[in-house]
Amino acid sequence: MNILEAIQNRRSIRKYKQDDLPEEVLHRILEAGRLAPSGKNFQPWKFIIVRDEKLRRQLAEASARQYFMAEAPVIIVACGFPEESYARMGRYMKSWVVDVAIALEHMMLQATAEGLGTCWIGAFEEKEVKEILGVPEEVRVLALTPLGYPAEEPPPRARKPLEKIVSYDRY
Repeated sequence: MNILEAIQNRRSIRKYKQDDLPEEVLHRILEAGRLAPSGKNFQPWKFIIVRDEKLRRQLAEASARQYFMAEAPVIIVACGFPEESYARMGRYMKSWVVDVAIALEHMMLQATAEGLGTCWIGAFEEKEVKEILGVPEEVRVLALTPLGYPAEEPPPRARKPLEKIVSYDRY
């Protein structure tokens, strides 16, 4: 599967099989995140791989009670280090949010290429997630994703045409 195919095939999966992930598959997914670009190559991220069923249930509860997350054999929690990121992206913001998002998306696309499903979870209580996993105060949680073999095949969702989202030379 090439990159465009992975992008076209990726869906938000909310039903998972109980099948375990082979270690080599998980490793390739994590490697895809490790190789992601970041502002000044600071790589201000850490990814917590949650396999423990009780912790997965707690994370689902802390994520607006999205219990489908706990069905997946793994939840990846994407964390960032604001103080260890490029401080002047666009000359107005720290880069950690973008950096961590790129790395997590790399992992999600690799997961798609491996035949796995993911779902970007942005609805969560950061304080609760940090308490569940022992994340230090200065570290931020950006997003979570369940990771596992899909037990559903959602149809593609509508996307705006290029004419609505692209301009050339001027806004």
